[in-house]
Amino acid sequence: METILILSEDQILDWTDRLYHIVSPEDKRQLQLWPEKPEIFREILQEYTTKLKVIVEVVLKAMARSLNLEENCFLDKYGEERALMMARFNFFPPCPRPDRSLGQKPHADGSAITIVLQDKEVEGLQFLNDDQWFRVPIQLPHALLINVGDHIEVMSNGVFKSPVHRVVTNSERERTSVAVFCTPDPDNDIEPVDGVVSETRPRLYKKMQDYQSKYLQYYQKGRRPIESVKI
Repeated sequence: METILILSEDQILDWTDRLYHIVSPEDKRQLQLWPEKPEIFREILQEYTTKLKVIVEVVLKAMARSLNLEENCFLDKYGEERALMMARFNFFPPCPRPDRSLGQKPHADGSAITIVLQDKEVEGLQFLNDDQWFRVPIQLPHALLINVGDHIEVMSNGVFKSPVHRVVTNSERERTSVAVFCTPDPDNDIEPVDGVVSETRPRLYKKMQDYQSKYLQYYQKGRRPIESVKI
């Protein structure tokens, strides 16, 4: 489970219960903390995330090709063997004051990409665009939502944007979702790749490493950690 870090009296707290599991690399798993019931939980999580690894590879290659870059340039920086894949199970109970609370405060993901399996009956996820919040529909059966994270924004030199998003609460119905954060090997230096920096598009970000170590503190303050690596 997650412990919320309280940094100020006016901090907006998330109306949610969350359970995190590191899925890979395997030596980072803490299987003793994984639920034993239902009995098929571990098997399903393993099968699901193994298939997601294929999606990560396909998406990162496609993103590189869309920019006319060598197709493995993002994938090499990601570092498949030691990349961190973490599953987060989100439970949003009914909230008596949805006008005074959020399921999750506005933020952008610190991953390379995040893959979300949404609740199939209750909406809640919203994205910010031009100072307006737009709901994410759930009417696409069996669809997965793929969200760009800060690492890809840096690697693409800002061509791909890591969007700010939030989760709103519901006064009558509970909501569940599963987000899998796919984050580069923490030992890899992350910076704009060759081919996205030019005279017309100067370098926008500094080289960074182990970005996750500063993410939580910025998040709880309602700030974007990507601010710390902008030039």
